[in-house]
Formats: sequence, structure tokens, C-alpha cells
Amino acid sequence: MSRKVILDVDTGTDDAVAIMFAALHSELDLVGVTTVTGNVPLENTTDNTLRVLDWIGRSDIPVFAGLARPIARIGFPSAKHFERDSGDDPHGSSLPIPEPRSVRQDTGAVEFLVETLRSATEQITLVPVGPLSNIATALAIDPALTDAVDEVVIMGGGHAVTNVTASAEFNIWADPEAANMVLSAGFSRLTLVPLDATYQALITRDTCARLAKSGTPAGIAASRFISRRIDAYDGTVTVSDAAPVHDVVCTAYLVQPEIITTRSLHVTVDTTSSLTIGRTVMDTRLNSTQEPNANVAFSAAPQLLTDLLLDVFTSQAK
Repeated sequence: MSRKVILDVDTGTDDAVAIMFAALHSELDLVGVTTVTGNVPLENTTDNTLRVLDWIGRSDIPVFAGLARPIARIGFPSAKHFERDSGDDPHGSSLPIPEPRSVRQDTGAVEFLVETLRSATEQITLVPVGPLSNIATALAIDPALTDAVDEVVIMGGGHAVTNVTASAEFNIWADPEAANMVLSAGFSRLTLVPLDATYQALITRDTCARLAKSGTPAGIAASRFISRRIDAYDGTVTVSDAAPVHDVVCTAYLVQPEIITTRSLHVTVDTTSSLTIGRTVMDTRLNSTQEPNANVAFSAAPQLLTDLLLDVFTSQAK
């Protein structure tokens, strides 16, 4: 039986690769995609998500637009204030594939999450790979939604590696109150995939060439998206002609858990300090008495990720 998944995205290039992976892998049943403001404004994250699903022939997967701002902060610190070295234009550019033919659902993302989880007859996996505004709002409406979730897999945070500030990773920093709410919600299993792991799972330009050569829609699109990231990251990672594709590590983990190595830790998010707001505070002390609430990935296997992407995107079998 395939694993039922809801992806929550702020679709730029790495979200797009994660969406294609979840939509095309035979062991995953992507029941819906919810969008949130983050990499680019909500209008663009939603448009990009529709583009991706149309391009790979999965327009049957519904898309639901969500929150356009954080749950608590008046002035949203969006990506337009942060020139990210990710290959995503913070001013709202579209992905380099044709405009969408399909449209988003009339139902909003939060309503979809609440209704779907309340009525679920089998547990669903949540994979939020952007700011956690939608998930936190759904939990505020009904905290018991955690019972319908078998696992939450979050791309976000950083311990030794950060990006938007010296202390924080973008997804958590963009809505720290939401992130703190999700981490403390009491999910039976929560896996956090921070930059510490995703920066180890680099995809090379050679892999992009192999993806493009396959001629499949997913292979062509993945090559374009990842190549853009490699151009942007040039000189900032340890392997030349390579870049991290953060979000797809989470969807790959769903079918091959050994792609990451985790530690069970207590994690909170700083929501007050001007210097460290948005930091994922991970209690790594050996003598810690705090109850762990997350399995935190500190390493990832690049070859396993590469092999998975090539297998799924070049065959494009569902």
C-alpha cells in the first residue's frame, strides 16, 4: 500500500523537485499540495506548483493556496528581503517551464488540511518544506489533528549550518512562532531535516546532464531547476559544480529512510532574541533531561539521493 502524503510548499526550484518526486514515485500517494508564502509570494508559489504538476502529467493532484503571511508577525520578513543563494528569484519569478493549464482549488489550504485530517481513515504523512504557517494554523483550529498524522517530515532549521542569518535557516526564520507551535504540538513522530544534512546531499551538474538526456518531462525539469541552483551556489559548497536540493531530501527519505542519519533531540525555536530569532535550538547535551520531540538529521547520503532521482525521473513510472 502506498503512503499517503500531503506536501506543504513555497515552490521554488527545490520544492519543485520534491513535488515531482512525490507525485511520480510508486510508493507515495500525493493526495494534495498546499502552498504558502516563502521562497516567493503566495501567488507565485501556487502558480509554480501548478506548473510543475501540469508539466509532469499529474494535474489530477489538487493544489490549495494557503497563508500569505506569518501567523503572528505584522511585517513579513519574506524572501524579497533576502537574496538567497538558491537559484530562486526572491522577487517572484516563475519556474522555467510553461504556464499552468490547471487552477488551484477554491478551498483554502488550512481548510483542506483540517477537513482531510479530520476525515482520514488511515494516517497521513505531512511534509512541510517551507514556512510552517499553514500547519500551525490548522493545529490552532484543531490540536487533535496530530492523531491523524503518522509522521511530520520538516525541511528547516540548522545547527552548525544556517543561511538567512548567522543563527537561522529561512523556513523557520520566516515564521518562527509557527515552527515552534508545530515542534511542540505532540506529533507521535517528527523528523527534522536541517541544512546540516541537506548541504551534504549535493547533486552534481553531471547528474543534471543525465536527467536532461532522459528526455522525460521530470528529467528535463529537474535538470533545469538543479542547474539553476548549481549556478547560484557556485563557489559556496565543498563540491564544485554541485548544489543542495534541500526539499527533495525529505520526500526521498519517505521511501528510503537510510538517506539520512538522525538523532533524537529536544528542539525549540527562538522567537524573541533580535540576534537569534528563528534559530532551531537543539539540545545536543549528552546529559540532557529534556524529552526529545524530533528526530534530527545531521548527515545525508548524496549517492543514494542521486540514484533515487535518476531512477524516478528518468523512468517517470507511477
